[in-house]
Amino acid sequence: MDELKSLITRLHRERYPDADVIFLAGSVVRGEGTKTSDLDIVVAYESLQNAYRDSYFYGGWPVEAFVHDLQTLKYFIQKVDAPTGVPSLAAMVSEGIELPSATSLSRRLKEIASDSLQAGPAQWSAKEIDSSRYLISDLIEDVREPRSKSEMNAVAIQLYNAISNHYFRSKGLWSAKGKTIPRRLHRIDTVFADKFELAFESVFTQGKTEDLIALADDVLSAHGGFLFEGHRLEAPKEWKTG
Repeated sequence: MDELKSLITRLHRERYPDADVIFLAGSVVRGEGTKTSDLDIVVAYESLQNAYRDSYFYGGWPVEAFVHDLQTLKYFIQKVDAPTGVPSLAAMVSEGIELPSATSLSRRLKEIASDSLQAGPAQWSAKEIDSSRYLISDLIEDVREPRSKSEMNAVAIQLYNAISNHYFRSKGLWSAKGKTIPRRLHRIDTVFADKFELAFESVFTQGKTEDLIALADDVLSAHGGFLFEGHRLEAPKEWKTG
């Protein structure tokens, strides 16, 4: 970690000399990095014309840089990430190590990120819950009698995200995506996380869908179970031309 701190301090000096601070975040900070991990950093300025994302190699590491000032970071946290239910930027700032040192701006940014994480995502409405139920129900029908193993796997991949997202959001929790899903599930409920992983392992390694169907049924049961009959989704009135 000391080597990484020195690396990011040098990066600050060479590539972002006018930046106020850099937050080093991601798997390496959590102690979960691997040989192929990249360095996730949030570069904060007092003022920028616009935020941007930069990808490059530095010191032998792949770097993903999210460059912001106070206004753009607040906007992304509140208006871009929060509606998705996945607090990517807020988590990076909250857990990030401030380099080369903490500043008044970095402390303000951490406060914004922490407040957002503590507040949680917007509560799902009954309509949103029903839409999620319908989506999962529709996908489950495709794995009950799959036409081929490849189609079954393709649908199971969609269910991996849909079921985990419903589990998180229906409980009023922040959601996750990709490789962060199993890690977040284990932090919340190890019993459910194990059940979740075994259900998908049964599909991908044995071609068995019974556990996956039971998992979906269990997750949806608190809100009425599978949904098809009577579900109606109306398009906005402005989706009309002519």
